[in-house]
Amino acid sequence: MRMRAVRRWGLAALVLAGPALAQEAEAPAAGEDPVVVEVPQSPILMLDRNRLLSETMFGKAVERQFEADSRALIAENLRLEQALEAEERDLTDRRASLPAEEFQALAAEFDRKTEAIRSAQDAKSREITAKREAERQKFLQAAVPVLGELMRESGAVAIFDSGLVILSLRGADITDEAIQRIDEVLGDGSAVQAPPGEATIEAPSEG
Repeated sequence: MRMRAVRRWGLAALVLAGPALAQEAEAPAAGEDPVVVEVPQSPILMLDRNRLLSETMFGKAVERQFEADSRALIAENLRLEQALEAEERDLTDRRASLPAEEFQALAAEFDRKTEAIRSAQDAKSREITAKREAERQKFLQAAVPVLGELMRESGAVAIFDSGLVILSLRGADITDEAIQRIDEVLGDGSAVQAPPGEATIEAPSEG
């Protein structure tokens, strides 16, 4: 029985919840210089959510870790598959010299072993995907105060996802400013804590 190769996942769409973007950002701590990024003055702002994840240092770090975990699992699956194939060939070669009942028992045990390995590897795949989604949540939660500050500086009342707008809204795109600001404030995300349970921004799983 052959092991199935682990698929590599592409970027899932990220959805920024409108109410969360409108929440008030935290003020800089005493003695800290505020981050200065010029933002357009507009009541409506546009944001490319895909670029926000793919071009920030934080987002890139999340994807690098996901790809590394995926590659490691694929390599592990290949090693297991090769070992199972060798065991299956050995069992097939021994079939002629074994009593029928003994061979059937060994074949049944081999099938159970194969299924157990497949289940364990599938669980690891789900864990890698869940870890990626958790890191995305952490990224989005950490970005909320930064985006809220950009809203306040621009005098905006809303930020819209440019990829979901059907009719043109005369809003200013702040994606470049958001990427720059997020990089300055969050860096690669290594110092950002996991979001609390009451997260208000969601990054849905891929279908």
